[in-house]
Amino acid sequence: MHDIRIIRDTPAAFDAALARRGIEPLSPGVLALDEARRAMILAAETARAEQNAASKEVGAAKARGDEAEFERLRALVADKKAEVARLEDEAKRKDAELRELLLTLPNLPLADVPDGRDEADNVELRRWGTPPAFDFAPREHFDLPSVRGAMDFATAGKLSGSRFVVLRGAVARLHRALAQFMLDVHTTENGLTEMNTPVLVRDEAMYGTNQLPKFAEDSYQTTNGWWLIPTSEVTLTNTVANEILDEASLPLRMTAHTLCFRSEAGSAGKDTSGMLRQHQFEKVEMVSITTPDQSLAEHDRMTACAEDILQRLGLPYRTVVLCTGDMGFGAQKTHDIEVWLPGQNCYREISSVSVCGDFQARRMNARYRPAGGKPEFVHTLNGSGLAVGRCLIAVLENGQRADGSVLLPQALHGYLGGRTQITAEGVLE
Repeated sequence: MHDIRIIRDTPAAFDAALARRGIEPLSPGVLALDEARRAMILAAETARAEQNAASKEVGAAKARGDEAEFERLRALVADKKAEVARLEDEAKRKDAELRELLLTLPNLPLADVPDGRDEADNVELRRWGTPPAFDFAPREHFDLPSVRGAMDFATAGKLSGSRFVVLRGAVARLHRALAQFMLDVHTTENGLTEMNTPVLVRDEAMYGTNQLPKFAEDSYQTTNGWWLIPTSEVTLTNTVANEILDEASLPLRMTAHTLCFRSEAGSAGKDTSGMLRQHQFEKVEMVSITTPDQSLAEHDRMTACAEDILQRLGLPYRTVVLCTGDMGFGAQKTHDIEVWLPGQNCYREISSVSVCGDFQARRMNARYRPAGGKPEFVHTLNGSGLAVGRCLIAVLENGQRADGSVLLPQALHGYLGGRTQITAEGVLE
């Protein structure tokens, strides 16, 4: 959420930043609502002062025996009391309107974020690895002989409908091994603290990490009001909501492996084959809470942590910086890491790492106290480290062989009991 004082002081700069996201100028409407709210507050304070002044004179009039003045002043006090209540109620309504408006405005892009309309305007930063050269036509993950019986969309459809999958046997174990491998690297080598958090949260948590109000249709809500998390960014980031942290404790670096749920409301007909886009999936998430001067360096560090997982697995990827038109609602800047999928002959997103500045912290009222100073808002960052299902797809497709078997990355052998491949018959060996 934005600081109204910044919009008030620099409206032209605010509108110019929104324009980079393709949004029409909004500061006039925001400032008009802010001015109306402030006018109501001032009027309420003036009326309260008049009420207090009249209250002091009531006793004096009574003491003088001036009954007429006494009654006039007493009526004036009652009128002013009612006026104060009315003006304060109106100020509260205006304040709520302003907050609701500010909650719908996206974060402002950093100056070095490239301008653009969509993913075609994203800028590649680097590539790692060489896509494998096959002497056969590579297949998509769901069409591999070693996978067909273990990646069951028909049974999942019977249980839950489309965009769900049941994993069996070797593929299920490989999926589990990937998550364990990611967590082990992040906690033992990358300095992240492992967390185990709920997947059901209250409205406040979803507002805090900007899923609400804008993205309600993309999430699932239970009949008693809880929300199923779209990612553990929600829970990990909100652990510091309404807290004042010691500067010495920062940065906080956390990771969690959770189920995630998204309705994919705007993706009808998109990526319907296989398990690339599911309603229920798993991610190993990374979240950092930092001071403002640390956040950009932390963004690069988190990106490197995600890239390192792919390097250890031997999966080719490229890293891009998203343009203003493709960047997420809460981000100031985002790095997308895209893994090579031979079956599609293209790179596909496997991680987004974003720095949000104080945008989420203002929504959560998450602050820190600098040494000898007043509390300030923290900066928050989040990123996938990685999306487990998409990593599974990449391992299967990049490791495929002509007979339909899959050679598995050496980094996973210890997590698979020393087994190195999935045979064409779907057996771990």
